[in-house]
Amino acid sequence: MSQSFESILGHEFQRPDLLREALTHRSAAQRSGGRGRSRASNERLEFIGDRVLGLTMAEWLAERFPREQEGELGRRLAYLVSQPVLATVAETVGLAAALSVSPGEAKAGVAKRATVLADALEAALGALYMDGGLGVARDFVRRAWNDAMTVQAEPPKDAKTALQEWAQKRGLELPAYAITDRSGPPHSPEFTVTVTVGSSVANGTGGNRRAAEQAAAEALLHRLSA
Repeated sequence: MSQSFESILGHEFQRPDLLREALTHRSAAQRSGGRGRSRASNERLEFIGDRVLGLTMAEWLAERFPREQEGELGRRLAYLVSQPVLATVAETVGLAAALSVSPGEAKAGVAKRATVLADALEAALGALYMDGGLGVARDFVRRAWNDAMTVQAEPPKDAKTALQEWAQKRGLELPAYAITDRSGPPHSPEFTVTVTVGSSVANGTGGNRRAAEQAAAEALLHRLSA
């Protein structure tokens, strides 16, 4: 599966182990053999990929919108590197099918969770950078994020701000956010947040409270506009 995913990434890896690591969820990282070796998960590459994505995206935005100032570019950047956008890109390129998870987690549908997809996409980007350099990573970002980049003519508002403005225009109380669940290990938690505006409620998940709140706000905005 990693070989077929190479064609999606547009790069033939000189170090295939990097791609295997990028596509290994922590649940599939396990000890192998009698030497105490372990199969690495994609968390370290995710850390690298997050920075690579931020740099390549900032560079692209500066080129594409030369007249916009920091605040406008910042809102665009926050949107393009948000968990929902990353998860959508990951689904589009078929990342879930290539991701290695434990059998139990596979049955639970972990490979299709937005947080897992977003993290794995950043890990794949980190692997691209480590193996092929910044140019290869940049090329993939510009292909994979092209639709997300071009869909909005104006700088987007973050979901929490947009939801707050929606409520204020209708004379409603400000959105109320509450953590309703927390799962996962301490080093990689997953938060579930519930947001309430009037009688409307929605949930969102994220790797931290802020990300979960944004996801919840986006989910409620989507429901309110349907």
